[in-house]
Amino acid sequence: MDKQTEIEHSLTTRFHVPLFSKFAKAIVEYEMLQEGDRVAVCISGGKDSMLMAKLFQLLKRHDKFPFELVFLCMDPGYNAANRKQIEENAKLLGIPLTIFESPIFDAVDHIEKNPCYLCARMRRGYLYKKAQDLGCNKIALGHHFDDAIETVLMGMLYSGQFQAMMPKLKSTNFPGMELIRPMYLIHEEDILRFRDAHALTFLRCACHFTEQVAEEDENEESSSKRLEVKRLIAELKKTNPQVDNNLLRSTENVVLNKVLRYKLHGEPHSFLEDY
Repeated sequence: MDKQTEIEHSLTTRFHVPLFSKFAKAIVEYEMLQEGDRVAVCISGGKDSMLMAKLFQLLKRHDKFPFELVFLCMDPGYNAANRKQIEENAKLLGIPLTIFESPIFDAVDHIEKNPCYLCARMRRGYLYKKAQDLGCNKIALGHHFDDAIETVLMGMLYSGQFQAMMPKLKSTNFPGMELIRPMYLIHEEDILRFRDAHALTFLRCACHFTEQVAEEDENEESSSKRLEVKRLIAELKKTNPQVDNNLLRSTENVVLNKVLRYKLHGEPHSFLEDY
């Protein structure tokens, strides 16, 4: 059995429940796919997006209605070694990449303090534009369950707001385009188990900023707010294993008559309006 066949087999056996089933469940539960969709599966080279691409391939083989996939990879300025690793992993997994280049890394290089927010926004813009040019009406990103719950808690602790990372969003800048997150119900620990079971090596963040920080500090994420929240959730789970599930569930059980203030489509409202 070759490596690709071995990986695909594991996604229908050992990892079927934690990965493929939850992938399919998110797509059905949040109505992410419709007949005739053409989806740009956006691949950064990391473990999450590479697995997402593989899961989409398997789903396509058993699709109940016609839809199309484009496996889209943007090179924002990777060095030669990182670009090669992405291409080799795609070949190993049997993923036919459509690669295009952008100047994002060079554009954010001059920003001294963490440029990640700007980089992420620029990446999304380039991905939307390229996907639209290729006739796609949706882009799929590899954000998973842990990303979703960490975002909820980060918003509360560091921004003083309560909002979810939505499983799908309509684009405001690219009419007719939509973003979907089919990995939404998949836990990161299961992605890591899948990666390690097959001895796979993927990119982490390969931008110039993290390369520089890594040279200065062996733990380049030590000041990351997301890492702080990840550690907090892990600590809380020691005494309450349902903490992570409850965080996501809290976004589905908002009691509006017990909320002091809220915004609807950007407009502020207060409980006093209906008091």
